[in-house]
Amino acid sequence: MPAAADLSAIHVVLPIRSLSGGKLRLGAAVDAEERAALIVGMLRQTLAVLAAWPPAAAVHVVSPDPDVAAVALAAGARPLRQLDGRLNAAIRAARDVAQAEGATALLILPGDLPLLDAAALDRFHEAADAALAAGRGRPIVTLAAADAGDGTNALLCSPPATIEPSFGPHSLDRHLRAAREAGASIQVVVDPTLGFDLDTPADLERLDPHRVTALEALGAEASPA
Repeated sequence: MPAAADLSAIHVVLPIRSLSGGKLRLGAAVDAEERAALIVGMLRQTLAVLAAWPPAAAVHVVSPDPDVAAVALAAGARPLRQLDGRLNAAIRAARDVAQAEGATALLILPGDLPLLDAAALDRFHEAADAALAAGRGRPIVTLAAADAGDGTNALLCSPPATIEPSFGPHSLDRHLRAAREAGASIQVVVDPTLGFDLDTPADLERLDPHRVTALEALGAEASPA
């Protein structure tokens, strides 16, 4: 009999690109040093939020970049080395580790949510609780839609392997279709904090300049010597 949905041990997976290869769509809006500082600043901010969020039993940072792993380790997260360039394969590998460590649910978050805070995570958790109550023992899938409407900015599954990760363009529809095929209880969250990811120069312009400066400073502090 398949395991029932259970939110008692949520493991969080953060897939992070390399500092040199991430956020290239920001283009000329920032130079390479500023781009790396933004990536690290958002990662450190996310890790700090998760460290203070009680539902997170563990946080796994999966990346091909040893500098990212060093940042994760310093923040108390568990770094996992990504062995190839395939995002979804890396997430599946992290899921396997989480399940081996007793995860009852898996929350996948991108590392580029500059507005992320505990209140947004609490709202997302409430949606997962609603899916759990409505599901009456069925698996649950809770998703946060990206502002653009076709991406997935947070994905929670319980049990962890209820659906396969399918991140990339138009991922929201793929995840929803897979959840329906799995017979899961589904909740879709539309939240401005979770929905906003930093990806393009237009996104950068939408951010408060003081927040951009603070993220860059936080990233510069964490940059390896």
